[in-house]
Amino acid sequence: MNKYLREFLFKNGLMVCALVSLAGLAAIVWFLFQEGFPVLQHVSIKDFLTGQDWYPTENPPSFQILPLIAGSIAVTICASVFAIPLGLMTAIYLSHIASPRVRAFFKPCIELLAAFPSVIIGFIGMAVLAPVIQTITGAPTGLNVLNASILLALMALPTICTISEDALRSVPNHMKEASLAVGATNWETLTKITIPGAASGISTAVMLGMSRVIGETMVVLMAAGGAAIIPETIFDPARPLPAAIVAEMAEAPFRSSHYHALFATGIVLFLFTFAFNLVAFKISKKYKLQAS
Repeated sequence: MNKYLREFLFKNGLMVCALVSLAGLAAIVWFLFQEGFPVLQHVSIKDFLTGQDWYPTENPPSFQILPLIAGSIAVTICASVFAIPLGLMTAIYLSHIASPRVRAFFKPCIELLAAFPSVIIGFIGMAVLAPVIQTITGAPTGLNVLNASILLALMALPTICTISEDALRSVPNHMKEASLAVGATNWETLTKITIPGAASGISTAVMLGMSRVIGETMVVLMAAGGAAIIPETIFDPARPLPAAIVAEMAEAPFRSSHYHALFATGIVLFLFTFAFNLVAFKISKKYKLQAS
């Protein structure tokens, strides 16, 4: 085959693959908005986003998703409190303190967490963690924001730890050696040279980890309690956006107002995850420019 023809086919084949991926994304977004917007015939955007009554099967139904949004925000914030410090400290240990043998053992174990099916993690939350939380805290139920947050933190840990550790190890050695050469301690080198130099990767790791948390479905469906209320404490049950969509979609008649309301809920969830990824991109770009 002529080398120019081969190069032409290679370039255009890659372009076709990229266009297919883009077309698939566009089709999903178009379908989501097409099926979600008809709910505005039954409720205004303001009431849909800020109202507190989610009773989709009542007569007349009420489609107000503020409790679902509040549930998603609550479990995301609470999970970040657990996942971000634990993930960053683990990444620092693996990249700067652990011996090669210890790192070779621990890093695959942490990455293995990402391979666990979410339904198994949710089952552990229901069968093991819920009774423990209920016994220790005296909460009315162990299926609550705290339970779901702990499980979600475990699921976000591999993303945060792995990407952060890679970012910390990618900081040029000559920068760290120069810092040590002028008398800085290991701690000063870590906090003033290594971590700022890896800030782009660390911030991206955190945002991607939280993006996974807010979009996770099975864990929050099984462990958050399923109550469509605004949680006032971490011991209250909640129904985040993904849990509501999964739990109710099978019951919603095709093209009914309930059906369209769930797709509109999906639009809100999509915008949340899109915002997380956009912020991660902007922060990463900012730190890369500062580093350069």
